[in-house]
Amino acid sequence: MSDSVSASLPKRKTSWPFTFVITALIPVVAATILYQLDSFDPAPMPPEALTRHAIAVPARNNRMLKGSELVGVGDLKGPEDVAYEAKSGVIYTGCADGWIKRVTVNDSVSHSVVEKWVNTGGRPLGIAFGRNNEVIVADGEKGKPHGRLLSYDPATKSTKVLLQNLYFANGVAVSPDQNYVIFCETPVRRCRKYHIQGKEEGRVDEFIDNLPGIPDNIRYDGEGHYWIAMFSGPSLLWDLAARYPFVRKGIAIMEKYRVRPHVEKNSGILAVDLAGKPTAHYYDPGLSFLTSGIKIGDHLYCGSAVIPYITRLNLKEHPARATT
Repeated sequence: MSDSVSASLPKRKTSWPFTFVITALIPVVAATILYQLDSFDPAPMPPEALTRHAIAVPARNNRMLKGSELVGVGDLKGPEDVAYEAKSGVIYTGCADGWIKRVTVNDSVSHSVVEKWVNTGGRPLGIAFGRNNEVIVADGEKGKPHGRLLSYDPATKSTKVLLQNLYFANGVAVSPDQNYVIFCETPVRRCRKYHIQGKEEGRVDEFIDNLPGIPDNIRYDGEGHYWIAMFSGPSLLWDLAARYPFVRKGIAIMEKYRVRPHVEKNSGILAVDLAGKPTAHYYDPGLSFLTSGIKIGDHLYCGSAVIPYITRLNLKEHPARATT
């Protein structure tokens, strides 16, 4: 009897649509929870930053990888910024392992010497030195327009907030006369000028706007030009990220778990004169994440937050050509 009853009962089958829906919903629900719990909370961009076209540049080299040399391969981990000390002929760079390293540059890159200098215990980024040896640092945090421009005096060991509510304040460079600093605001593609002394002390002016890429660090070369590194040129994803804060948050979460798509391209360096007028643009479709650059002699040296070396380009052999 029991055998006949069990034989007559229909077998339960799992509905494939139900299984498919559950399988699809689980990652969506997990991603939603993760999105809600993550503390990164990006603010909307100012409207004027969403409608701007890139500024025209009179000369360019759009194949800067051609002829580039690699300095410090194997000894430099993410040399994010490069600063040059002319007296000693040494480049200082902050690396992802916490070390600030000294790079002695020679005519041949194979003869360049890399040495550890000091470990900060963190992630050293952009840095500039003022007239009195004070260190001026740009600081960005938490996805809000809460970036700050800071001044640190090593004599008194005190830090002063010069500006706040900036859009991811990034690179900073002191002017030749030491009267002002130029700082970059990454997501809004601009650099501004802050007067640190003199009659205009405390005033903020526009320096250059509508950059042809997303700026990172800025360096003065001692010869009348600033060099602005742009870790990526314009792209559809970056445009969407600028317009929609939830896209930026999604990218930040993916970055945290190392699953973010690689969309950076046309990274490069923009040369700008003392008046903020662009003079030359060096970039390449195959380049991404260049975060600093400076001209030393006839060469352009470029650092990167992720590439494990410094890139060097001979500007006489590979110059920027006039655009038509």
